[in-house]
Amino acid sequence: MLETLSSAQRLKTRFELLPVLVRAANVAGLAFVILLLVTIVASLAPGFLSPFNLFTLTRNLAIDTVIGFSMMVVLATGGMNLAIGSIGVCAIMATGYLLEALGLPIIVSIAGGLAVAAILGWLNGILIVRTGIHSFVITLATASLYFGAMLILTKAEAFRELPAAFNALGKARFGPYSALLTVTFAVGAALLVLFKYSLVGRQILAAGANPVAAKLSGTPVERVIVVAHVLSGLCAGIAGVMVAARLAAALPSVGQDWLLPSFLAPLLGGTLLSGGMVSVVGTLLGAVLVTVLQNGLVLLNVGSFWIQFFLGLTLLVAVGLDRWRSVYVQRAGLKR
Repeated sequence: MLETLSSAQRLKTRFELLPVLVRAANVAGLAFVILLLVTIVASLAPGFLSPFNLFTLTRNLAIDTVIGFSMMVVLATGGMNLAIGSIGVCAIMATGYLLEALGLPIIVSIAGGLAVAAILGWLNGILIVRTGIHSFVITLATASLYFGAMLILTKAEAFRELPAAFNALGKARFGPYSALLTVTFAVGAALLVLFKYSLVGRQILAAGANPVAAKLSGTPVERVIVVAHVLSGLCAGIAGVMVAARLAAALPSVGQDWLLPSFLAPLLGGTLLSGGMVSVVGTLLGAVLVTVLQNGLVLLNVGSFWIQFFLGLTLLVAVGLDRWRSVYVQRAGLKR
């Protein structure tokens, strides 16, 4: 009897350790690839480690990581959000309007822009759970809807007279690094706590791993899907405000190229397309890998079409890794 209990305990311990080992192996592998890439780029492009380039690189990294977080929280449910760019530009224009046209304080204007983004995310979630249509179709439609409505309301006019204090946010730095990274780390820490320690986070992962089983166990699947889309919209709004601070203007043309980086960072980082497993640290490292790759290719004077080629190739690699992880996770029963 005691031997049976001991065997069961060892089996339980093994299944508790395996998810940790899978994530640790993925993070360690990404860190090694990033270190190798940085070494190669720094040796080929002497300006890579210059203070100016480090500031530019970390500023882009801060924004791309939050864009990746925006997709990650929806991927956790087994869905996706193709309207991230449209929600982001709506937040940008709302913030610009509140700052320039109404002259509201910076904090109030940013809160207003983020509220718009969260509401648009909420609308995505409501449409998905009420219609039962896959998030791919709903968010593809709302991406066009939100972007078109934004152009109609603003008449495609940019806000270029933003307060100097707001524009200074995009230029602030700690040494050679952009201060926008502090926003990214704060968002990442909040998501880490959400998925690791909160009930809502565990419910989101449970709904993504097996929605039928989650529902039978009492998880409000529809509600957590809406919550995930609200969080996704909020993250897209934060990325939009960061872009407005970087450009020192609210431009209606922003956000249309966010789709590729939004998938690259979480997929490279270990988040499953099928849902049920996320990695906040992995998403951060995935964004680092993509940003360093883009920056290095620009410094090496590689044409923009080749950059798109390499990014597409990276996405294919990420999808291949996702497929391998999905099969492994299903066989080992690690999804959570």
